[in-house]
Amino acid sequence: MPFSLLKYGLSSEYPAEVDLPPPTELKSRYDVVIIGGGGHGLATAYYLAKYHGITKIAVLEKAYLGSGNTARNTAVIRSNYLTPEGVRFYSESVRMFQGLSNEFDYNIMYSERGQLTLAHTDSTVRAFRQRAEVNTHFGGRTEMLDRQQIRELVPTLNLDPGHLPVMAGLWHIDGATARHDAVAWGYAKEAAKRGVEIHQLTEVQDLVVEGGKIRAVKTNRGTVQCGCVVQAVAGHSSVLASKAGFTMPIISYPLQAMVTQPFKPFLDPLVSSSALHCYVQQTSRGEVVFGGGSDPYPLYNTRSTLDLKESLIVAALEMFPFLSQARLMRQWAGTTDMTPDYSPIMGESPVENYYLDAGWGTWGFKATPICGKTMAELVASGGKTPDLIAPFALERFARFRQVNEMGATAASH
Repeated sequence: MPFSLLKYGLSSEYPAEVDLPPPTELKSRYDVVIIGGGGHGLATAYYLAKYHGITKIAVLEKAYLGSGNTARNTAVIRSNYLTPEGVRFYSESVRMFQGLSNEFDYNIMYSERGQLTLAHTDSTVRAFRQRAEVNTHFGGRTEMLDRQQIRELVPTLNLDPGHLPVMAGLWHIDGATARHDAVAWGYAKEAAKRGVEIHQLTEVQDLVVEGGKIRAVKTNRGTVQCGCVVQAVAGHSSVLASKAGFTMPIISYPLQAMVTQPFKPFLDPLVSSSALHCYVQQTSRGEVVFGGGSDPYPLYNTRSTLDLKESLIVAALEMFPFLSQARLMRQWAGTTDMTPDYSPIMGESPVENYYLDAGWGTWGFKATPICGKTMAELVASGGKTPDLIAPFALERFARFRQVNEMGATAASH
């Protein structure tokens, strides 16, 4: 075996495949410019190239691929939302995630583990029963568990944390995780293979709008003309929209998480409690991840704070007291673009041929495949909104047709 590896390493055929071609100069014009080289932007480029034959595409990323919220989340995948619109949308995304490794010929480390959300009050139990019914009816696999079933599912969980004993749980069978950077690189690899240009270290400085229509994008490497633009910049969505001349009902907040040293496997499901404002999961490497709600004030800085660390630790130890001696390895934050109804903004904007992929808050990673697919359909059709994302249009706020997903997150915000 060592000789075989050495022979392969010295072979002229190694490396067998280059994932991304070397950097190139920006062209003067593209059919589609996608601003944001995270999962959503790369997925949109991939599906445009694969299913619609549109390959004259430039993906512009101001840093490196997947360096924004794609790299700063906890990689949770689920579809146990509150509304029929949300459940249908995220259930399709879960289905697509399950086949991505085979589609890319690239392991995204998808792991179906289930998600358990704890109910500590009678009112939460009632809400969970309704949520389970909505999920079952619209394509999700979610059911209620009693205390005994929870004890059997997660033997290490403390069912009586202080003044908040666990009364029941919402068990989401489809809950899963995947390697977030592998998802981004898988989409990038396949998009580039089909002719999409991916430009890193290319920051958008301004947008040229004439006659109510997007005409060009100004970057630190020059100006490019374009047929249309897709905005997919997560926490900086409102900032970029202002450059196009309109506002969105979005406020950005930091969202922090942290991880411990690795342990032998003791926790397979994802466990969350909205009452404790905390969720806990163990990675495939044995590390224990703690996450919770957004910071209570708007900010674009992705820094870590001591007060959030302390509150997460207190809540996590309520659920798993034996972790009191665990050592933290690192702490990080992303920037979440929150909308008033906790649902995304997808579709057309007030500027012609300028399309929005924004307002993802804390749930953007889990929507990556279906978002890319539906945004590609929207662009390729010239603005005909797919039925699956029609409820998430920006105009819903003017029409008072919000899709209220408040409380559907793993921890309340």
